[in-house]
Amino acid sequence: MKHVPIPGAARSRWPTLDGLMPPRRSRANPPTGNAGTPVPGTLRDFCLRILECGDLETKLCPPSAPTTAGLADPEGIEAIFVEAPMRAPGLRMRGGRGRLPRPGELSQPANRRRCLARFAHHELMAVELFAWALLRWPDLPRALRRGWLSALIDEQRHCRLYLERLRAQGGDFETDDHSDYFWRQAPAIAASPAGPRAFLAAMGLTLEQANLDFTLTYRDGFAAAGDAETAQVCQRVHDEEIAHVALAAHWIRRLEPEGKSSPRRESTDLECYLESVPFPLGPARAKGRRFDVSARRRAGLSAPFIEAIRQARSSQEQRPRRDPSSTSPPIGVPDPLPGRGHPTRTDP
Repeated sequence: MKHVPIPGAARSRWPTLDGLMPPRRSRANPPTGNAGTPVPGTLRDFCLRILECGDLETKLCPPSAPTTAGLADPEGIEAIFVEAPMRAPGLRMRGGRGRLPRPGELSQPANRRRCLARFAHHELMAVELFAWALLRWPDLPRALRRGWLSALIDEQRHCRLYLERLRAQGGDFETDDHSDYFWRQAPAIAASPAGPRAFLAAMGLTLEQANLDFTLTYRDGFAAAGDAETAQVCQRVHDEEIAHVALAAHWIRRLEPEGKSSPRRESTDLECYLESVPFPLGPARAKGRRFDVSARRRAGLSAPFIEAIRQARSSQEQRPRRDPSSTSPPIGVPDPLPGRGHPTRTDP
């Protein structure tokens, strides 16, 4: 793994918010990392461990402290940019993957296994990216950093839940063909002039907001296929995802790009999102076909923001109709990129 310190990183003092995230119940006998290695006692070392250790058990090992406040998080430490996470054989990412089975296709065991493996890997990438953000912006408000750590621990648990269901159905997770979709967004986030707001927009208000819809869609699909246990996991992930979206919605209005110290309290959540979300992410990727208004309201999203996401259309959906007898693309629509499909291609 390549990582480089960021010298002279801008250090701003942001307003703090205590109590946004719900308290976490303590864990009895929390698991240790690979070969029983104890989890580091500082947040910085904990995040580096996730990104520098390639094995799955270490990446999914939560802090040894009963609460997130137990990890030391000193001020004034150096920012670190991590280019890519270490991955052991079996966990390597290979670019895009094939189509995700639809909810109506989950009566087939192979399709259930494919979905569970994909969902587990999405959670694993989220674990790594929260660690990435905590290293990249060490001087953000401690309340926000605690919120990100709490979300990271949730993602570790979600990944384990999906893996348990995958193994119960005879599936294999370590297949070396995982999508890098989430990690493909990291360079644009890191380069964005919006600074940490770009991460809030990309992770919390796009990828996790979309998961509010996908979890319910597949909950019903697994339930219809007779897999009540996996349906319950999807519901639990959905419920806990709401707090992650709420965290992002709260802080995106209170942070300025790096180097500025005045909070932008006059901006709406929609304005801040549109200013901050890095291409190719955007409103059309912040939802699924089933649109859950209730969960978004519970996350504190404004009515205009919710409606903008609901009405958003991808550029593929906006493509002009063409003569079915024609072999040329419609005017104004770019040709697919060689080897990559259409420029607006998504990875579910």
